[in-house]
Amino acid sequence: MGLGPDDLTANHRRIIDRAEILMGGKRLLAFFPAVPAEKKIIGKNLDEVIAYIGQWMKRKSIVVLASGDPLFFGIGAKLVEAFGPDRVTIHPNVCSVAAAFARIKEPWGGVRVFSLHGRKNKSDLLKALTEEDRVAVLTDPERNPAWLARLILENLSGGFRMAVMEALGTVAERHGWYSLEKAAAVKFAEPNIVVLKREPQPVATRRRPALGTPDAWFDHHQGLITKSEVRAVTLAKLRLEAGQVLWDLGAGSGSVAIESSLFIGRGKIVAVEKDPQRVEQVKANSKRFGVRNLKIVQSELPEGLERLPKPDRIFIGGGGRDLPPIISEAVRHLRPNGIVVINAVLLQNMHDAQATLRRLGFATEIVQVQIHRSQEMPWGERLEALNPVWIITGIRKMEVRIRKAEGGKGKKR
Repeated sequence: MGLGPDDLTANHRRIIDRAEILMGGKRLLAFFPAVPAEKKIIGKNLDEVIAYIGQWMKRKSIVVLASGDPLFFGIGAKLVEAFGPDRVTIHPNVCSVAAAFARIKEPWGGVRVFSLHGRKNKSDLLKALTEEDRVAVLTDPERNPAWLARLILENLSGGFRMAVMEALGTVAERHGWYSLEKAAAVKFAEPNIVVLKREPQPVATRRRPALGTPDAWFDHHQGLITKSEVRAVTLAKLRLEAGQVLWDLGAGSGSVAIESSLFIGRGKIVAVEKDPQRVEQVKANSKRFGVRNLKIVQSELPEGLERLPKPDRIFIGGGGRDLPPIISEAVRHLRPNGIVVINAVLLQNMHDAQATLRRLGFATEIVQVQIHRSQEMPWGERLEALNPVWIITGIRKMEVRIRKAEGGKGKKR
Protein backbone atom coordinates (compact mmCIF):
# COMPACT_ATOMS: atom_id res chain seq x y z
CA MET A 1 0.00 0.00 0.00
CA GLY A 2 2.99 2.36 0.25
CA LEU A 3 2.04 5.18 2.61
CA GLY A 4 -1.66 4.82 1.81
CA PRO A 5 -4.31 4.61 -0.95
CA ASP A 6 -2.80 7.51 -2.87
CA ASP A 7 0.27 5.35 -3.58
CA LEU A 8 -1.78 2.60 -5.25
CA THR A 9 -1.66 2.34 -9.04
CA ALA A 10 -4.69 1.64 -11.22
CA ASN A 11 -3.50 -1.96 -11.52
CA HIS A 12 -3.30 -2.29 -7.74
CA ARG A 13 -6.90 -1.07 -7.41
CA ARG A 14 -8.17 -3.52 -10.06
CA ILE A 15 -6.54 -6.40 -8.16
CA ILE A 16 -8.16 -5.27 -4.90
CA ASP A 17 -11.58 -4.81 -6.54
CA ARG A 18 -11.47 -8.37 -7.96
CA ALA A 19 -10.45 -9.98 -4.65
CA GLU A 20 -12.78 -12.57 -3.14
CA ILE A 21 -11.03 -12.35 0.22
CA LEU A 22 -9.32 -9.12 1.26
CA MET A 23 -6.95 -9.36 4.20
CA GLY A 24 -5.01 -6.71 6.10
CA GLY A 25 -4.74 -4.70 9.29
CA LYS A 26 -7.85 -2.93 10.51
CA ARG A 27 -6.46 0.46 9.41
CA LEU A 28 -5.77 -0.72 5.84
CA LEU A 29 -9.10 -2.53 5.39
CA ALA A 30 -10.94 0.64 6.42
CA PHE A 31 -9.80 2.29 3.18
CA PHE A 32 -11.98 -0.11 1.12
CA PRO A 33 -15.53 -0.15 2.51
CA ALA A 34 -17.03 -0.47 -0.99
CA VAL A 35 -15.04 -3.54 -2.03
CA PRO A 36 -17.46 -6.50 -1.90
CA ALA A 37 -14.83 -9.07 -0.89
CA GLU A 38 -14.98 -10.93 2.38
CA LYS A 39 -12.81 -8.96 4.85
CA LYS A 40 -10.38 -10.73 7.17
CA ILE A 41 -8.39 -8.74 9.77
CA ILE A 42 -4.74 -9.70 10.22
CA GLY A 43 -3.84 -9.67 13.90
CA LYS A 44 -0.66 -10.52 15.78
CA ASN A 45 -0.93 -14.29 15.28
CA LEU A 46 0.58 -14.81 11.81
CA ASP A 47 0.36 -18.59 12.11
CA GLU A 48 -3.44 -18.27 12.13
CA VAL A 49 -3.23 -16.02 9.07
CA ILE A 50 -1.07 -18.55 7.20
CA ALA A 51 -3.44 -21.38 8.12
CA TYR A 52 -6.47 -19.39 6.93
CA ILE A 53 -4.86 -18.53 3.59
CA GLY A 54 -3.77 -22.15 3.11
CA GLN A 55 -7.36 -23.28 3.69
CA TRP A 56 -8.91 -20.95 1.08
CA MET A 57 -6.28 -20.08 -1.52
CA LYS A 58 -7.12 -22.99 -3.87
CA ARG A 59 -10.79 -21.95 -4.03
CA LYS A 60 -10.73 -18.17 -3.85
CA SER A 61 -8.50 -15.29 -4.91
CA ILE A 62 -6.93 -13.73 -1.83
CA VAL A 63 -5.40 -10.26 -1.69
CA VAL A 64 -3.28 -9.30 1.32
CA LEU A 65 -2.76 -5.61 2.07
CA ALA A 66 0.61 -4.61 3.56
CA SER A 67 1.75 -1.16 4.58
CA GLY A 68 4.87 0.20 2.87
CA ASP A 69 6.51 -2.48 0.73
CA PRO A 70 5.44 -6.12 1.33
CA LEU A 71 9.04 -7.41 1.38
CA PHE A 72 10.51 -4.67 3.56
CA PHE A 73 10.04 -6.02 7.09
CA GLY A 74 6.54 -6.92 5.88
CA ILE A 75 4.30 -9.95 5.59
CA GLY A 76 5.41 -10.69 2.01
CA ALA A 77 8.47 -12.71 3.04
CA LYS A 78 6.34 -14.79 5.44
CA LEU A 79 3.85 -15.62 2.68
CA VAL A 80 6.57 -16.59 0.19
CA GLU A 81 8.20 -18.81 2.82
CA ALA A 82 4.89 -20.48 3.68
CA PHE A 83 3.49 -21.08 0.17
CA GLY A 84 6.47 -20.83 -2.19
CA PRO A 85 7.33 -18.12 -4.73
CA ASP A 86 5.20 -19.69 -7.48
CA ARG A 87 1.98 -19.25 -5.50
CA VAL A 88 2.52 -15.65 -4.32
CA THR A 89 2.65 -12.47 -6.39
CA ILE A 90 4.31 -9.43 -4.83
CA HIS A 91 3.40 -5.89 -5.90
CA PRO A 92 6.10 -3.49 -4.60
CA ASN A 93 5.50 0.02 -3.33
CA VAL A 94 7.10 2.89 -1.40
CA CYS A 95 8.57 1.69 1.91
CA SER A 96 8.51 3.82 5.06
CA VAL A 97 12.29 4.26 5.10
CA ALA A 98 12.34 5.62 1.55
CA ALA A 99 9.55 8.02 2.50
CA ALA A 100 11.31 9.06 5.70
CA PHE A 101 14.53 9.97 3.90
CA ALA A 102 12.51 11.77 1.24
CA ARG A 103 11.03 13.92 4.01
CA ILE A 104 14.47 14.88 5.36
CA LYS A 105 15.83 15.11 1.79
CA GLU A 106 18.82 12.82 2.26
CA PRO A 107 19.98 9.74 0.27
CA TRP A 108 19.55 6.42 2.05
CA GLY A 109 21.73 4.01 0.08
CA GLY A 110 23.70 1.85 2.48
CA VAL A 111 21.80 2.96 5.60
CA ARG A 112 21.39 0.25 8.25
CA VAL A 113 17.73 -0.40 9.05
CA PHE A 114 16.39 -1.99 12.24
CA SER A 115 12.85 -3.05 13.02
CA LEU A 116 11.78 -3.11 16.67
CA HIS A 117 8.38 -4.68 15.88
CA GLY A 118 8.16 -7.61 18.27
CA ARG A 119 11.92 -8.08 18.17
CA LYS A 120 14.43 -8.07 21.04
CA ASN A 121 17.46 -6.83 19.12
CA LYS A 122 18.57 -4.04 21.45
CA SER A 123 22.17 -5.31 21.56
CA ASP A 124 22.42 -5.45 17.75
CA LEU A 125 21.00 -1.93 17.49
CA LEU A 126 23.48 -0.49 20.01
CA LYS A 127 26.33 -2.24 18.20
CA ALA A 128 25.21 -0.71 14.89
CA LEU A 129 25.10 2.73 16.48
CA THR A 130 28.76 2.41 17.45
CA GLU A 131 29.65 1.56 13.85
CA GLU A 132 27.38 3.68 11.65
CA ASP A 133 26.76 7.40 11.22
CA ARG A 134 23.12 6.94 10.18
CA VAL A 135 20.61 4.30 11.24
CA ALA A 136 16.89 4.02 10.48
CA VAL A 137 14.62 2.40 13.07
CA LEU A 138 11.08 1.09 12.62
CA THR A 139 9.48 1.56 16.03
CA ASP A 140 6.47 0.01 17.72
CA PRO A 141 4.13 1.40 20.44
CA GLU A 142 6.30 -0.04 23.26
CA ARG A 143 9.75 0.60 21.74
CA ASN A 144 8.87 4.09 20.59
CA PRO A 145 11.09 7.10 19.82
CA ALA A 146 11.14 8.21 23.48
CA TRP A 147 12.24 4.71 24.58
CA LEU A 148 14.89 4.70 21.85
CA ALA A 149 16.22 8.12 22.90
CA ARG A 150 16.53 6.98 26.52
CA LEU A 151 18.26 3.78 25.41
CA ILE A 152 20.94 5.73 23.52
CA LEU A 153 21.43 8.25 26.33
CA GLU A 154 21.83 5.50 28.94
CA ASN A 155 24.14 3.25 26.91
CA LEU A 156 26.03 5.57 24.55
CA SER A 157 25.70 8.91 26.35
CA GLY A 158 24.09 10.47 23.29
CA GLY A 159 25.97 11.49 20.17
CA PHE A 160 22.98 11.43 17.77
CA ARG A 161 20.21 13.69 16.52
CA MET A 162 16.84 12.06 15.95
CA ALA A 163 14.39 12.71 13.11
CA VAL A 164 10.90 11.38 13.82
CA MET A 165 8.35 10.91 11.05
CA GLU A 166 4.84 10.56 12.51
CA ALA A 167 1.80 9.09 10.75
CA LEU A 168 3.44 9.16 7.31
CA GLY A 169 1.00 9.46 4.43
CA THR A 170 -1.94 10.68 6.55
CA VAL A 171 -3.47 14.12 7.09
CA ALA A 172 -1.88 14.09 10.55
CA GLU A 173 1.64 13.54 9.17
CA ARG A 174 4.44 15.59 10.65
CA HIS A 175 8.17 15.26 10.96
CA GLY A 176 11.01 17.05 12.71
CA TRP A 177 14.47 16.84 14.23
CA TYR A 178 14.95 16.45 17.99
CA SER A 179 17.76 16.23 20.48
CA LEU A 180 17.75 12.90 22.31
CA GLU A 181 17.01 14.69 25.58
CA LYS A 182 13.91 16.33 24.09
CA ALA A 183 12.73 13.19 22.24
CA ALA A 184 12.94 11.18 25.48
CA ALA A 185 10.13 13.32 26.93
CA VAL A 186 7.80 13.50 23.89
CA LYS A 187 4.82 11.25 23.11
CA PHE A 188 4.83 10.81 19.33
CA ALA A 189 1.87 9.85 17.16
CA GLU A 190 1.71 6.26 15.87
CA PRO A 191 2.88 4.82 13.56
CA ASN A 192 6.28 6.45 13.35
CA ILE A 193 9.78 5.87 12.06
CA VAL A 194 13.08 7.23 13.34
CA VAL A 195 16.27 8.28 11.58
CA LEU A 196 19.33 8.63 13.82
CA LYS A 197 22.20 10.75 12.58
CA ARG A 198 25.53 11.03 14.38
CA GLU A 199 26.50 14.53 15.34
CA PRO A 200 30.07 15.77 15.88
CA GLN A 201 30.92 15.54 19.56
CA PRO A 202 31.97 18.86 21.06
CA VAL A 203 35.04 19.08 23.25
CA ALA A 204 32.67 19.55 26.18
CA THR A 205 31.78 15.83 26.02
CA ARG A 206 35.32 14.76 26.94
CA ARG A 207 35.68 11.56 28.90
CA ARG A 208 38.38 10.19 31.11
CA PRO A 209 40.01 6.97 29.91
CA ALA A 210 39.61 3.91 32.13
CA LEU A 211 40.79 0.33 31.97
CA GLY A 212 38.18 -1.51 29.91
CA THR A 213 36.65 1.64 28.43
CA PRO A 214 33.44 0.63 26.58
CA ASP A 215 33.98 0.18 22.83
CA ALA A 216 31.05 2.52 22.14
CA TRP A 217 32.96 5.46 23.63
CA PHE A 218 35.47 5.36 20.78
CA ASP A 219 34.94 6.45 17.19
CA HIS A 220 35.65 3.36 15.10
CA HIS A 221 34.67 1.87 11.76
CA GLN A 222 32.36 -1.17 11.56
CA GLY A 223 33.58 -2.80 14.74
CA LEU A 224 37.29 -2.53 13.85
CA ILE A 225 38.51 -1.94 17.39
CA THR A 226 40.42 -3.95 19.99
CA LYS A 227 37.51 -5.03 22.19
CA SER A 228 37.56 -3.75 25.77
CA GLU A 229 38.22 -7.14 27.39
CA VAL A 230 41.04 -7.97 24.95
CA ARG A 231 42.41 -4.47 25.48
CA ALA A 232 42.66 -5.07 29.23
CA VAL A 233 44.67 -8.30 28.75
CA THR A 234 46.86 -6.65 26.10
CA LEU A 235 47.75 -3.79 28.44
CA ALA A 236 48.53 -6.28 31.21
CA LYS A 237 50.98 -8.08 28.93
CA LEU A 238 52.67 -4.80 27.96
CA ARG A 239 53.52 -4.12 31.64
CA LEU A 240 53.63 -0.38 31.09
CA GLU A 241 55.43 1.94 33.50
CA ALA A 242 55.36 5.69 34.03
CA GLY A 243 57.62 7.66 31.71
CA GLN A 244 57.97 4.96 29.03
CA VAL A 245 57.56 5.29 25.27
CA LEU A 246 54.91 3.11 23.60
CA TRP A 247 54.46 2.49 19.90
CA ASP A 248 50.95 1.46 18.81
CA LEU A 249 51.49 0.15 15.27
CA GLY A 250 48.41 -0.31 13.09
CA ALA A 251 46.55 1.81 15.63
CA GLY A 252 43.05 1.58 14.09
CA SER A 253 40.83 3.60 16.43
CA GLY A 254 43.71 4.22 18.86
CA SER A 255 41.90 2.56 21.77
CA VAL A 256 45.02 0.75 23.08
CA ALA A 257 47.13 3.90 22.78
CA ILE A 258 44.52 5.96 24.64
CA GLU A 259 44.09 3.50 27.50
CA SER A 260 47.87 3.14 27.80
CA SER A 261 47.95 6.78 28.94
CA LEU A 262 46.62 5.54 32.29
CA PHE A 263 49.96 3.81 32.97
CA ILE A 264 52.52 5.84 31.02
CA GLY A 265 51.76 9.14 32.73
CA ARG A 266 54.03 11.76 31.19
CA GLY A 267 55.69 9.26 28.89
CA LYS A 268 55.17 9.28 25.13
CA ILE A 269 52.67 7.38 22.98
CA VAL A 270 53.08 7.12 19.22
CA ALA A 271 50.18 5.75 17.14
CA VAL A 272 51.03 4.77 13.56
CA GLU A 273 48.19 4.17 11.09
CA LYS A 274 48.12 4.19 7.28
CA ASP A 275 44.37 4.70 6.68
CA PRO A 276 43.48 8.45 6.56
CA GLN A 277 39.96 7.85 7.90
CA ARG A 278 41.27 5.93 10.90
CA VAL A 279 43.92 8.57 11.51
CA GLU A 280 41.06 11.07 11.90
CA GLN A 281 39.32 8.67 14.28
CA VAL A 282 42.46 8.42 16.43
CA LYS A 283 42.65 12.23 16.49
CA ALA A 284 38.97 12.50 17.48
CA ASN A 285 39.35 9.86 20.20
CA SER A 286 42.52 11.47 21.52
CA LYS A 287 40.71 14.80 21.78
CA ARG A 288 37.64 13.22 23.37
CA PHE A 289 39.68 11.56 26.12
CA GLY A 290 42.04 14.48 26.58
CA VAL A 291 45.22 12.47 25.88
CA ARG A 292 47.87 15.10 25.17
CA ASN A 293 51.00 12.96 24.98
CA LEU A 294 49.76 10.95 21.97
CA LYS A 295 51.51 11.61 18.65
CA ILE A 296 49.69 10.35 15.55
CA VAL A 297 51.71 9.38 12.48
CA GLN A 298 50.19 8.45 9.12
CA SER A 299 52.52 5.95 7.50
CA GLU A 300 52.47 2.55 5.82
CA LEU A 301 54.44 0.17 8.02
CA PRO A 302 57.28 -0.60 8.32
CA GLU A 303 58.26 2.75 6.76
CA GLY A 304 59.20 5.73 8.92
CA LEU A 305 59.89 3.99 12.23
CA GLU A 306 63.49 5.21 12.37
CA ARG A 307 62.25 8.79 12.82
CA LEU A 308 60.25 7.97 15.97
CA PRO A 309 61.49 8.09 19.59
CA LYS A 310 62.92 4.72 20.69
CA PRO A 311 60.20 2.61 22.33
CA ASP A 312 60.21 0.74 25.62
CA ARG A 313 57.08 -1.12 24.59
CA ILE A 314 55.58 -1.97 21.19
CA PHE A 315 52.02 -3.03 20.49
CA ILE A 316 51.15 -4.31 17.00
CA GLY A 317 47.46 -4.62 16.28
CA GLY A 318 47.59 -4.90 12.50
CA GLY A 319 49.94 -5.83 9.71
CA GLY A 320 48.26 -8.59 7.74
CA ARG A 321 50.64 -10.36 5.35
CA ASP A 322 53.38 -7.82 6.13
CA LEU A 323 53.48 -8.71 9.83
CA PRO A 324 56.96 -10.43 9.84
CA PRO A 325 58.84 -7.47 8.25
CA ILE A 326 56.93 -5.04 10.48
CA ILE A 327 57.99 -6.97 13.58
CA SER A 328 61.58 -7.22 12.38
CA GLU A 329 61.88 -3.50 11.72
CA ALA A 330 60.01 -2.45 14.88
CA VAL A 331 62.03 -4.52 17.37
CA ARG A 332 65.26 -3.21 15.81
CA HIS A 333 64.44 0.07 17.58
CA LEU A 334 63.25 -1.48 20.85
CA ARG A 335 65.17 -0.44 23.95
CA PRO A 336 66.95 -3.07 26.11
CA ASN A 337 64.54 -4.99 28.33
CA GLY A 338 61.72 -3.95 26.01
CA ILE A 339 58.49 -5.88 25.45
CA VAL A 340 56.51 -6.35 22.25
CA VAL A 341 52.88 -7.52 22.23
CA ILE A 342 51.05 -8.58 19.06
CA ASN A 343 47.33 -9.29 18.69
CA ALA A 344 46.34 -11.70 15.91
CA VAL A 345 43.04 -13.18 14.77
CA LEU A 346 44.47 -15.33 11.96
CA LEU A 347 46.29 -18.60 12.66
CA GLN A 348 48.91 -17.69 10.07
CA ASN A 349 49.68 -14.36 11.78
CA MET A 350 49.91 -16.03 15.17
CA HIS A 351 52.44 -18.52 13.81
CA ASP A 352 54.40 -15.86 11.88
CA ALA A 353 54.54 -13.53 14.89
CA GLN A 354 55.91 -16.20 17.21
CA ALA A 355 58.39 -17.53 14.62
CA THR A 356 59.69 -14.03 13.83
CA LEU A 357 60.13 -13.09 17.48
CA ARG A 358 61.99 -16.32 18.27
CA ARG A 359 64.24 -15.88 15.25
CA LEU A 360 65.14 -12.42 16.56
CA GLY A 361 66.08 -13.73 19.99
CA PHE A 362 62.89 -13.17 21.96
CA ALA A 363 61.30 -15.54 24.45
CA THR A 364 57.60 -15.78 23.57
CA GLU A 365 54.30 -16.49 25.24
CA ILE A 366 50.93 -16.99 23.56
CA VAL A 367 47.58 -16.43 25.26
CA GLN A 368 44.25 -17.01 23.57
CA VAL A 369 41.41 -14.74 24.65
CA GLN A 370 37.85 -15.85 23.85
CA ILE A 371 35.11 -13.43 24.85
CA HIS A 372 31.39 -14.21 25.00
CA ARG A 373 28.87 -11.41 25.52
CA SER A 374 25.26 -11.73 26.60
CA GLN A 375 22.67 -11.34 23.85
CA GLU A 376 18.96 -10.82 24.42
CA MET A 377 16.51 -13.50 23.23
CA PRO A 378 12.69 -13.47 23.14
CA TRP A 379 12.95 -14.69 26.72
CA GLY A 380 16.21 -14.86 28.66
CA GLU A 381 19.69 -14.36 27.28
CA ARG A 382 22.31 -16.35 25.43
CA LEU A 383 26.06 -15.87 25.07
CA GLU A 384 27.37 -14.75 21.68
CA ALA A 385 31.02 -15.48 20.89
CA LEU A 386 33.36 -12.82 19.57
CA ASN A 387 36.32 -13.76 17.39
CA PRO A 388 39.10 -15.44 19.41
CA VAL A 389 42.28 -13.37 19.67
CA TRP A 390 45.83 -14.62 20.14
CA ILE A 391 48.02 -12.32 22.21
CA ILE A 392 51.70 -12.99 21.50
CA THR A 393 54.21 -11.48 23.94
CA GLY A 394 57.90 -11.21 23.13
CA ILE A 395 60.58 -10.49 25.76
CA ARG A 396 64.26 -10.23 24.96
CA LYS A 397 66.03 -13.32 26.31
CA MET A 398 68.56 -11.10 28.09
CA GLU A 399 65.78 -9.83 30.36
CA VAL A 400 64.47 -13.37 30.87
CA ARG A 401 67.91 -14.50 32.05
CA ILE A 402 68.18 -11.54 34.42
CA ARG A 403 64.76 -12.29 35.90
CA LYS A 404 65.67 -15.96 36.43
CA ALA A 405 68.95 -14.98 38.06
CA GLU A 406 67.18 -12.55 40.40
CA GLY A 407 64.67 -15.25 41.26
CA GLY A 408 67.48 -17.69 42.08
CA LYS A 409 69.17 -15.20 44.39
CA GLY A 410 65.94 -14.70 46.23
CA LYS A 411 65.61 -18.43 46.87
CA LYS A 412 69.16 -18.67 48.33
CA ARG A 413 68.26 -16.06 50.91
